Amino acid sequence: MQILVLNSGSSSIKFQLFTMPDTKVVCSGLVERIGLENAKISYTSEIDNIEKTVSVDTHKDGLQLIASYLMDDQVGVIRSASEIHTVGHRVVHGGSTFAETVEITEEVKQKINKLSALAPLHNPANLEGILVAEEIFSDARQVAVFDTAFHQTIPVEAYKYAIPNKFLDEHNIRVYGFHGTSHKYVSEKAIEFLKKDSSKVITIHLGNGCSMTAVKDGKSIDHTLGFAPMNGLIMGTRSGDIDPAVIFYMVNSLGYSLKEVNDLLQKESGMLGLTGYSDLRDIESEAENGNKDCQLALQMNAYRIKKFIGAYASVMNGLDAIVFTAGIGENSALIRSLVCKDQEFFGIRLDEEKNTIRSKEIRDIGLPSSKVKILVIPTNEELEIAKQSFELLA
Repeated sequence: MQILVLNSGSSSIKFQLFTMPDTKVVCSGLVERIGLENAKISYTSEIDNIEKTVSVDTHKDGLQLIASYLMDDQVGVIRSASEIHTVGHRVVHGGSTFAETVEITEEVKQKINKLSALAPLHNPANLEGILVAEEIFSDARQVAVFDTAFHQTIPVEAYKYAIPNKFLDEHNIRVYGFHGTSHKYVSEKAIEFLKKDSSKVITIHLGNGCSMTAVKDGKSIDHTLGFAPMNGLIMGTRSGDIDPAVIFYMVNSLGYSLKEVNDLLQKESGMLGLTGYSDLRDIESEAENGNKDCQLALQMNAYRIKKFIGAYASVMNGLDAIVFTAGIGENSALIRSLVCKDQEFFGIRLDEEKNTIRSKEIRDIGLPSSKVKILVIPTNEELEIAKQSFELLA
């Protein structure tokens, strides 16, 4: 069975084509910086390795570009779309409707669309991926794997908000959690690495969207994102945690509409609002060149992560490992260094030399004296989605 996995993020699309059940990767790639002037595509197969700057205004453009590479006469790996048996899709918000992987039907698409109000940067892109994939790979079965599923084990004291009970009972307003496919994958890899019967791990997923999960004995027990993927850590364009009173003040005293505030907090805040840049590579470059706003934003970013490390070490009553993953977590030595600085109380001691080494393998970047393992684990949401899709349809 050939399974094409599409992972549409807020500003990128990762893709991998697998043969299952042997999990062989036929090709893989990434369309990134969607909507920006210098969008890029990378495409890797046994035939070629390509990196190009391209024009990609929308997720639909990106998906069509991916399909053209897959079926290209020179570098393609399939002759026709009919060779794809299944397309597995990452879907960010499943609400209380989807607690497990499902085959996509018209009803499923309608529910994903309805949940777009809770994940406006993601679910529309996820749904767009489904619709375009149905057009291009019309013979394939389409499967949805939900980011929220892994966090169904969060206990009620962690997922319930301190508002009147009816909002949970009647309207399902609660913490759902996101990036679950990534947190599940890397936490399982971390537990294998630790070789312990019981474990206390904090997974730190840092990309354009960012989140952290407290994982105790393999189960998610708390998470930084909540009802929608907007709170918690500082992100590329999202503010993360903010006092709700600020929203009322902006509406009642500054004259903003609710839509304007929502757009501001979702699309104009975070690192973009602090620096004018949403891509961390640009921010680090500017900071190195003396840009004070970028330097402060990096410090704020790391500070927020450190606060949650303390909180989650407390709720788990201990800590065996912290895991950095996703685009920033795997590649930014600076962010890892800032996060691990002055954390000796928790037994976190970074080896700065190991921290600069780049690798696609799991690596421990802590000093021998570090009581807590500091792990960099490349996430592979696509493999996890392929496995879950295969298990559903096999």
